Amino acid sequence: MAIRMLKIVLTIFVSLLGIFYATQNIVNFDAAYGVISAVASMEGHNYYTNAFGPAITSPLLIYITMALIIAGEYLVGLLAAKGALDMWQARAAKADAFNAAKKFAILGAGMALVIWFGFFTVIGGAYFQMWQTDLGNSSLEGAFQLVGSIGLVLLFINMKDE
Repeated sequence: MAIRMLKIVLTIFVSLLGIFYATQNIVNFDAAYGVISAVASMEGHNYYTNAFGPAITSPLLIYITMALIIAGEYLVGLLAAKGALDMWQARAAKADAFNAAKKFAILGAGMALVIWFGFFTVIGGAYFQMWQTDLGNSSLEGAFQLVGSIGLVLLFINMKDE
């Protein structure tokens, strides 16, 4: 039972992570816009000065990017919250029922990896080369921390209960 409770608590923290980041992005909308705009513009690239694709400077595209990130973060929160609730309801059930109840927890943690690995590390880090500026690099390092911790949580939650 203790392992199941730990999986539920960690899923709650994944949920809170998504909700907190999305809400912080809304509360600090202008700052978030500035960060995304700076990264997408690819300005200040002193190491790899040639990009294989275009920079994005269109305010509309930057707002769409922000909306996708914020919506994705809220989706992390909602999926993981549903997963934590499902696991809580199945906490005393047989192993098969508890394993089935982890579906939304796994989806929530997986969506977190889509946001912080896919959007930030792959698109931001590899395409927009955000590691070349102090602002972009700090965001990339933060995303790496989230990817590592959420990846471990995902592996732990996904371990079969017997």
